[in-house]
Amino acid sequence: MKSFDKRPINLKKPRRDGRLITVGRVEDLPEGRGATVELMDGTELALYNVGGRFYAVENFCPHKGAPLADGFLHGRIVECCLHGWRFDVGTGQCLTRPGCDIETYEVVIEDGVIKIRL
Repeated sequence: MKSFDKRPINLKKPRRDGRLITVGRVEDLPEGRGATVELMDGTELALYNVGGRFYAVENFCPHKGAPLADGFLHGRIVECCLHGWRFDVGTGQCLTRPGCDIETYEVVIEDGVIKIRL
């Protein structure tokens, strides 16, 4: 049966396997900024520093696939740079269109090192 869901499939979303991967140091990502984290297998996450707390989400907007790491960060809300869809980076909730939430990933800080659980 054919799906009628028009949202693009995020082929670069990492598969969850419980691994904890090291992605950088706390000082590498200034407060109020986002960055793309490209993993060894070519998949990607968006990582944000919001007031010294770090959040990781899938990197592509479900609307048209724009990279969310390039979006505009307003507190915990990231706004897609392409069409303005908004997401809470802490919960993944889409504030623009219900049901279009994005996945979040646990971020662990150990001795100034940022790690993300896949």
